[in-house]
Amino acid sequence: MSGGFPRPALRLAILIVLAAWFLSGCSLLQLQSPAPIRDAEAIPVAPEPPPLVIEDNEPEQTDSTGHPVPRKPKHPVVKPRKVEEAPPPAPASAPPAPPPPIITTRTIERNSAHGLVDSEVQRPDGKVVGRAVDLITDASGTPREMVVNLLGFLGIGDRKANFPWSAFRFAPAAKGAPITINMPQGKLPFSIRPKLAGPLAGTSPPPVSPGQLPLLDTNVERANGGKVGRIIDVLVDGAAQPQAVVLDVSGIISPDRRTIAANWSALHFVTKNKELTPLIDLSEAQIKASPSYTTDGPIRAVSPAPPPAPAAAAPAAAPAPARAGAGASSSTATASSVKPAR
Repeated sequence: MSGGFPRPALRLAILIVLAAWFLSGCSLLQLQSPAPIRDAEAIPVAPEPPPLVIEDNEPEQTDSTGHPVPRKPKHPVVKPRKVEEAPPPAPASAPPAPPPPIITTRTIERNSAHGLVDSEVQRPDGKVVGRAVDLITDASGTPREMVVNLLGFLGIGDRKANFPWSAFRFAPAAKGAPITINMPQGKLPFSIRPKLAGPLAGTSPPPVSPGQLPLLDTNVERANGGKVGRIIDVLVDGAAQPQAVVLDVSGIISPDRRTIAANWSALHFVTKNKELTPLIDLSEAQIKASPSYTTDGPIRAVSPAPPPAPAAAAPAAAPAPARAGAGASSSTATASSVKPAR
């Protein structure tokens, strides 16, 4: 072809134009890239913990050929948990001490003591001559006489007579008469022989010596004058010693008839209005706590409980030490009073 560009030169020109167009298109794409999308709220993400690295400081063991010996699996060591000991239980508080007794009780066997009042009195030959009706004592509580109701003929001529206490022997467990008068028949007082007289003969009480007291129907009082009860019987043992008195305490703590036995040793006698008066320190509470007296079964004689022992006295306080100032002043005074020898 004449008058035009050669063919190789045309191809080169087309390639240059295409390359320029391609490059211009890439720059346009970069300029029109979309803006990055922002989240409405940024959510913090916790960083991942670093991997746990377990260091094995034990050297690798090998056998005789140089090959490594497989290790034995290690069992986890579980440390025992320390068990907390429970606190010791609080010591139980001691129960409150019971109140001290207000009376003391002594048991007397029924066959070792017998009631005096209305007991039969016999002679040594066994013949019953009367019945005991009273006991006369002195201010020291020593029995002096017994009053006996002597039997008459068919109930006529009964009279009372006093006999010395030493003339009687007592047998509480005897089946017959518990009291025997130890005087021969020829030596008995004339008053023991019944007299045929009227039914009222000899009913007046026999005379009592000064300083002595018949106990039957006598009121027993407290030291303050309060009434305790009335003596209705005296219990005597085989040795002719009174052991207890039976008191009628009806009306003291209840309107019902009630009797108690009080120890003979708890009685004491004082002179009031020129007469002997038996006293016993039994309060109403002590009378209420006393067991009732019964004619069968053991005899439980009561006494007021002794007062509680006084508390031990506190040790005497040690003398106060002398003050330092006083000691110093006294020593100074002594030193100043002594003159040095020349």
